[in-house]
Amino acid sequence: MAFPATPALTTDCVVFDDQRRVLLIQRANEPFRGGYALPGGFVDIGERVDDACRRELHEETGLQIPVDQLRLVGVYSDPKRDPRGHTCSVAYLTQTRNTPVKGGDDAASAEWVANWRELQLAFDHAQIIADAERLLLQGLSTNSEPER
Repeated sequence: MAFPATPALTTDCVVFDDQRRVLLIQRANEPFRGGYALPGGFVDIGERVDDACRRELHEETGLQIPVDQLRLVGVYSDPKRDPRGHTCSVAYLTQTRNTPVKGGDDAASAEWVANWRELQLAFDHAQIIADAERLLLQGLSTNSEPER
């Protein structure tokens, strides 16, 4: 039996620093060229989604995160989330200290942003960040056990 045609699988990474700023890239390519977005991208064949998340984060920002520091935020599958076609993104959350970052690969730049709510973000990334922030505020951070 042949594989069915399915949405493309992507991953996005929400990274908060110790000042609760979020790490964003400016996209070098369409769609949303020049717009702010989360680091992320397509999962390669044979690659685990969490490994793809860490790879894309490193390629686009220079930041390296251990696999045990990623926490699942959710799965985002609205068929209209990407104008190129139907994608399904698995989004992760992590925290780190304020670390220097630099845009690379298909990111024109990378920076820590405090006022992300005031920006027009690509795709559904504003919703993903809001969901990740809610998890963080509920005590489900990546560096501690959930509050009970």
